[in-house]
Amino acid sequence: MEFWNTTLENTFFLIGILQDSKFPGLVCATITFLYLVAMISNGLLLLLIAMDKQLHVPMYFLLSQLSLMDLLFTTVISPKTLVDYLHGQSTISFLGCGFQMFLILTLGGAEDILLAFMAYDRYVAIQYPLNYMVFMRPKVCWSMVATSWLLASLNSLIHTTYTMHFPFCRAREIHHLLCEIPPLLKLACADTTKYQFMVYTMGVTFLFLPLSAILASYTLVLTAVFHMPSTQGRQKALLTCSSHLTVVGLYYGAAVFMYVLPSSYHNPQQDNILSMFYTVITPTLNPLIYSLRNKDVLGALKKLLEKG
Repeated sequence: MEFWNTTLENTFFLIGILQDSKFPGLVCATITFLYLVAMISNGLLLLLIAMDKQLHVPMYFLLSQLSLMDLLFTTVISPKTLVDYLHGQSTISFLGCGFQMFLILTLGGAEDILLAFMAYDRYVAIQYPLNYMVFMRPKVCWSMVATSWLLASLNSLIHTTYTMHFPFCRAREIHHLLCEIPPLLKLACADTTKYQFMVYTMGVTFLFLPLSAILASYTLVLTAVFHMPSTQGRQKALLTCSSHLTVVGLYYGAAVFMYVLPSSYHNPQQDNILSMFYTVITPTLNPLIYSLRNKDVLGALKKLLEKG
């Protein structure tokens, strides 16, 4: 087989969910609609948190970062999918593929770590309410956000650089919605067995360390909640925690399937649907899950509408 990534002018052909569907127009319209909803809902949530002083607390600061990550996450994929459909061909350059992979891994990894910090925030708020603003002072919150972005970026840079250094064969079709490590490694002409094991090991570590922190935090949170004397306080705490746990379930369910399950459990059709789920559907649902069940956010929205 010939090697073809000796120059940066070559392109990959993405065989994603549009190509696999019998109704690509309907799928494209659905993705476009979900993208618009994600842009509006995440953008509105960012605006409300920035403008309403009652939302200037650590919980909503971290939530604003989650909305920013979701907004960027879906923007990496959805507009390109629409443009490719209109052009009738889904291609991506070698450099574009590497850049897209870097962004997806960075945003996904940053969200992974941020969700753990958000769980810690709920733990502190419920266990130490009187000292909450001390433990979660602005410097600590910014450190949490910076740590999320920095660790995710470093992890992404390592994986992207190493994945793209492999020689790829003339079969340039990536049977996936986007450039991700597992489908791209199938095109490599070199032996990737050791690297695939490293990806698996790093995936397990990167996912399960934050997930373990989340489970530990919520075990302590729920124990404290059920010992609360006030029924109203208990219900409010459970409502807030249930929203976060729903988001955690959506994110980790898809991530574990993609990066932790062995390759023998994968097929292109399932992976394409899964990719659409965590790059398009989840960023759309997250702000709705947090806002529709949150009186503070709904109150801020009501005040904004009254001003208008």
